Amino acid sequence: MRTRYRTTLLAILACGVLLPAGCARFDDTAAGQTFSPAPVASPESPPEVQGPGADSGGEDHQVQPGPATQVPPPQGCKDFDPSVIATCLDTVAAVAGLPGDGSTPSALAGERKSGRVLLATPGKDATDFAKLDVQAAGDGGLTGLALSPSYVEDQLVFAYVTTATDNRVVRFARGQAAKPVLTGIPKGATGNRGTISADNRGALLVATGDAGDPNAAADPNSLAGKVLRIDTSGKAAAGNPNGALTVTAGLHAPGGLCASADGGRVWVTDRLADKDVIYRVQAGQPLTTPAWTWTDKPGVAGCADFVDANGSVSVGTSLAGNLQNLPVTAEGAISGKPTVSLDGKTGKPPETFGRLAGMSMINPQLAVAGTVNKDGGTPVSSDDRVVLITPATSGGGNGRD
Repeated sequence: MRTRYRTTLLAILACGVLLPAGCARFDDTAAGQTFSPAPVASPESPPEVQGPGADSGGEDHQVQPGPATQVPPPQGCKDFDPSVIATCLDTVAAVAGLPGDGSTPSALAGERKSGRVLLATPGKDATDFAKLDVQAAGDGGLTGLALSPSYVEDQLVFAYVTTATDNRVVRFARGQAAKPVLTGIPKGATGNRGTISADNRGALLVATGDAGDPNAAADPNSLAGKVLRIDTSGKAAAGNPNGALTVTAGLHAPGGLCASADGGRVWVTDRLADKDVIYRVQAGQPLTTPAWTWTDKPGVAGCADFVDANGSVSVGTSLAGNLQNLPVTAEGAISGKPTVSLDGKTGKPPETFGRLAGMSMINPQLAVAGTVNKDGGTPVSSDDRVVLITPATSGGGNGRD
């Protein structure tokens, strides 16, 4: 397969594609939506990385799309790959795609260790958006970002962070101090990584680590090792089983949480002692049977559910440094082994961006991902970066043949 640039890509970006229809004004109330799976179209092909044709590195300079073999290596913080929309950040463990006018895809990028949240826009330097107080020891820090279900109106962002005393969910607006929403999630010497995502049905999903205690994942009285579903005030969202915060249990070190555009299916990735897994989240059912298992432990991290005729569930890896693209049936079951892309082994650029962490959808055909090469990887001069990822078409792609 051959990577090619499509000039029509940006026409698909529309305001509010991540948000449910009929956004409600922020009022600290539950969304009033039920939590149930629904069939979606069956995906077939892996994603490829493409971009809007702008570099990142301090100048509003446009790179002309052309064969990927013509993209030179980074020069300092300037990265010539058109899929890169921010450079020279530090351990971008969390990202959140932003709604826009369809012309320029942008995203928020969170640095795990510093707690900085930056606005990433093609062709411009990343700019400060907020600064969160975090403690990054024990794999914690700032590890998840998500927009409010009514972001267009309230401009609120939610984050999963580790503090001196606990793991918690906080909310903030640009330039404002963060306010706690859900506190008291157990903190340990390890196992603090968690993440947060919109469920695309008016609520927020939160995946919590086991804080280094595997037994906590099965303890119904602990918030550790769970998938929680909350409203914007941190209370149990309407439609949760038994009105509880927890919708399912059994996590240990979650890396990614993602929902389809219609909210009909939800996925969470996890790292166990002997394997990496991805689960299909079913409210009220424990996470006992993975939808897919990786015995080679590539370090599963963020995920993205591409919902169209050529879609897939794609999982970034922060150890192997590639994308694992899983085929899904119309009923929402993984139907075969993953196709690996961005692994540097195809001999066809773009080969790799290194270690990937957080991922977020911008719309059903466009995702954004952050890299964490400064966290044990092999960084290039423009790392860490924020990159755009689109699904492949029948005429192109960057997976293995």
